[in-house]
Amino acid sequence: MHIEPGIVTGAKLVLSYATGIAAGGVALKLAAETVREQGISSFAVRTAATTALVFTFFEILPHFPVGVSEVHFILGSTLFLLFGAAPAALGLALGLLLQGLFFVPTDLPQYGMNVTTLLVPLFAIQALATRIIPRNTAYVDLQYRQALALSTAYQSGIIAWVAFWAIYGAGFGAANLANIATFAASYALVIVIEPLADLAVLALAKSLRGVTAPGLVTPRLHNAAQG
Repeated sequence: MHIEPGIVTGAKLVLSYATGIAAGGVALKLAAETVREQGISSFAVRTAATTALVFTFFEILPHFPVGVSEVHFILGSTLFLLFGAAPAALGLALGLLLQGLFFVPTDLPQYGMNVTTLLVPLFAIQALATRIIPRNTAYVDLQYRQALALSTAYQSGIIAWVAFWAIYGAGFGAANLANIATFAASYALVIVIEPLADLAVLALAKSLRGVTAPGLVTPRLHNAAQG
């Protein structure tokens, strides 16, 4: 979901820097809380894992430009369920940054808006998870409807942010709106696939319940919430 270069330019980029910094601030706050509760070693390992996975998703999995952005398999809800909100947030931000630095430097001016587009929906599904997943339910025991709700919320958030940036940068012209609609329709197909990916990964994690080393995944993956 990289916003295409040239859509938001000039002084308008300042807003993207501000939202990117705000999203980064929330991610760092979550990181501090996670380190305090679960230890720095576990947090560092999970962040490294999510960074590597995000970089792989962006570079290796199928992706193609559509309208004002690109369609990617980001698997944001999968990363959240496996590793927790803070490692997923930093992994998304760092993976995106590494891709820009080493492979697509033309995306770097859009980094603020792209990282905002990735992280704000992640924070939203973190809040949603506390409402739809009972505290006595481990993530490996999620039902399809719960996985679908998380994935739909994440992907819908991405579509909404992409639409916002496109309209903010290029206005309400017919061509721009048509490009936004084309992107939204194409990206909506991801919603069909990602909940199935979530459940497949969670089923694998459940089968490895006694094998997965403590600290490599979020404690909530195999356990009920504490407190």
